[in-house]
Amino acid sequence: MPRNRATSGIDLHLEPIGPGLRRGLARALREAARTGRLAPGTRLPSSRALAADLGVARNTVAEAYADLVAEGWLTARQGSGTRVAARPVAPDDTAPRPVRRPARPAHDLRPGTPDVSAFPRSAWLSAARRALAVAPNDAFGHGDPAGRPELRAALADYLARVRGVRADPGRVVVCGGFGQALRLLGTVLRARGVRAVGVESYGFSDHRELLERAGLRTVPLPFDARGTDPGAPPEGVGAVLLTPAHQFPMGPPLSPERRTAVVEWARRTGGLVLEDDYDGEFRYDRRPIGALQGLAPERTVYLGTSSKSLAPGLRLSWTVSPPDLAAEIAAAKGRFDDRGVLDQLTFAEFLASGDHDRHVRASRTRYRRRRDALVAVAADAPGVRVTGVAAGLHAVLRLPPGGEESVMRAAAWQRLALFGLAAFRHPEADTEEVDAVVVGYGAPPDHAWAGALDALRRCLP
Repeated sequence: MPRNRATSGIDLHLEPIGPGLRRGLARALREAARTGRLAPGTRLPSSRALAADLGVARNTVAEAYADLVAEGWLTARQGSGTRVAARPVAPDDTAPRPVRRPARPAHDLRPGTPDVSAFPRSAWLSAARRALAVAPNDAFGHGDPAGRPELRAALADYLARVRGVRADPGRVVVCGGFGQALRLLGTVLRARGVRAVGVESYGFSDHRELLERAGLRTVPLPFDARGTDPGAPPEGVGAVLLTPAHQFPMGPPLSPERRTAVVEWARRTGGLVLEDDYDGEFRYDRRPIGALQGLAPERTVYLGTSSKSLAPGLRLSWTVSPPDLAAEIAAAKGRFDDRGVLDQLTFAEFLASGDHDRHVRASRTRYRRRRDALVAVAADAPGVRVTGVAAGLHAVLRLPPGGEESVMRAAAWQRLALFGLAAFRHPEADTEEVDAVVVGYGAPPDHAWAGALDALRRCLP
């Protein structure tokens, strides 16, 4: 009976002895190459090594290799060894063909992503070394679901200093990205009896979907020329999700009067304000606007993330909430912390050392130059008006009626990743539809920024 021989990592079905061994070896190798078990380019063992593994004469292996080279299944070159040849697919080949992936965009102008090529690798590595050198032994055990105490303390200090958040480490829960934080909040709100959440008429559809998956209904809030009006949410709404410092994607901050109104609603009804402070570090033409949480820390859940200031791949976010709610969020995460300990310790050191402040300052200067170049391009396009440029990593380009569809078609031809404003509109929003595109100027690396602007210029009317 044939036996499996493990041969330098290759499973071959061979008769161990007999006059047919050479043909059996050739047949086994041919079948392995034909079925893809041996991928094109795979280097085979030398004839000496394979013969030793099989316990046969070296000439038997060498002759089997030579047969397959002649047939085109293998290639043999001096110094490169014997490898599986690349073979064209025959017209009647029934093997499954690889799935063709969509072409990658030539330029990415989608909002919500920073220039990840500018991630401060050296400073981050230094912070990791310092943090690892002083980390206590218990840091490498099962973690607290609320996160490492070093990071919670560093975040409480940083947010109080930079964003005016009233926090102590006991109110902070570290999460694995904004999506996880919002999912956890949705779970906690549902358990508390909340059935509907007020959301902005324009916003990330992903965020609405996360809340809806938690069993919550999303209700669009009124929107006018001054932005979102959250002061009197519809009946039955138990919480509102807002971007007060820089409304996404339209751009205006929540006015002082409307901040006061939504805080009064929360206190009067027992509702909660969920504050998404997604890009609070980036301000250009106005003074920083403090977090709404500072007005009512007992009725607000503050959500922050490192995805804009550093990189989304870190998957680090946090909530700051009243103590009882913080305990419920941590409990919803489960028994063990699922964030990498080293990342948390490193980020704590990165914040405490001032490296984060220095990186944000440098990034702010670079993004401001990009924003100015984008505004100049839009100024040369007839009928295009730029809004929402005082802060953040994106701008809204208002277009003439019908302009959004034509610009999006042109962007597809230019292989330009771009979003129209319609993609962010709540399907139940009772607001006038506006033709516009939302242009993110964070994602392209510096060397590609000019090319991305040129592509955008060709798309505009």
